[in-house]
Amino acid sequence: MIDKAEIKKTLKTFNSCVPFFIAMSDEYRQQLIMDIAEAGKEGINVSNLSAKSKLSRPAISHHLKVLKDSGLIKPLKVGTQIFYQLNLSENFKTVSELINSMENILKKINEAK
Repeated sequence: MIDKAEIKKTLKTFNSCVPFFIAMSDEYRQQLIMDIAEAGKEGINVSNLSAKSKLSRPAISHHLKVLKDSGLIKPLKVGTQIFYQLNLSENFKTVSELINSMENILKKINEAK
């Protein structure tokens, strides 16, 4: 039988992952993440992102906001420009915790059979 505290903890972890899952569920945001990754630690601004994409600047800005709100990217202001850099470690840590919790639950289910 699965411990109720473990279920509660796993549900809390699922809830913490929701912004990540929402942000990563869109193919344009996935591409933006890869474009930002390609830019390296210096990051990339909206102008350069729009040059790489068929999206309009307002659409890119919207997607960047979703990514920023989910914690996947962080802005870095340089003069009058904002450059976006990856900020994945905390999100990946939480997703890893979710995977581990679900693996433990599945293991207990299989042991009970």
